[in-house]
Amino acid sequence: MAATVTLDAIRVDQEVDTYLRLADEHLQMGGYTEHGLRHAGLVSHIAHNILTRLGHSQRKAELAGIAGYLHDIGNVISRYDHGQTGALMAWQILRDKGMEARELAVVVAAIGNHEEEYGLAVNDVAAALILADKSDVHRSRVRSAEPAIFDIHDRVNYAATRSFLRVDEDARSITLELTIDTTISPVMDYFEIFLTRMVMCRRAATRLHRHFQLVINDVRLL
Repeated sequence: MAATVTLDAIRVDQEVDTYLRLADEHLQMGGYTEHGLRHAGLVSHIAHNILTRLGHSQRKAELAGIAGYLHDIGNVISRYDHGQTGALMAWQILRDKGMEARELAVVVAAIGNHEEEYGLAVNDVAAALILADKSDVHRSRVRSAEPAIFDIHDRVNYAATRSFLRVDEDARSITLELTIDTTISPVMDYFEIFLTRMVMCRRAATRLHRHFQLVINDVRLL
């Protein structure tokens, strides 16, 4: 029998909590930036907020929040193809909780399409998830404050002292606003590692009938 699975129920689920914590531990061993409860919670909040601000139903916004919270759960298995494994894990978790098939299909499609190697904004929830996930660029994701051991991803994230995804209904735009300390990392480094993600964000915004903009240090670059 179908049930209404809520975002609050997912947040307090001990199985989900265990997988996300262990997934982040596994990525830490590989030298990756933070992908744990902080990232899950933030992406969930932003994805939910995007669809709310754009006037979508509260239930669709909640599905975006659920997808955002679960999107990186597949990292508990492996970083590689974690969108695909995460979608399958989320399918089992949500199915066990009684989520109806149509909602389940929307959520797992969003999770399975959130990575730039193969992802597409196949539905509105997927589009919101992509924008939320790719906007989380910030020094709080860096595990060490020691610049001597930074790789380019650490350096760019550590240089980002502010990131904000602005949904402007009047301008019909979705804008990623970043403040980057250029004494730590030049802006060009950001484009070197994130250009494909920005292209993905542009396509996701188009799915939501908005145009995507990138502003770094108060200068519009896209």
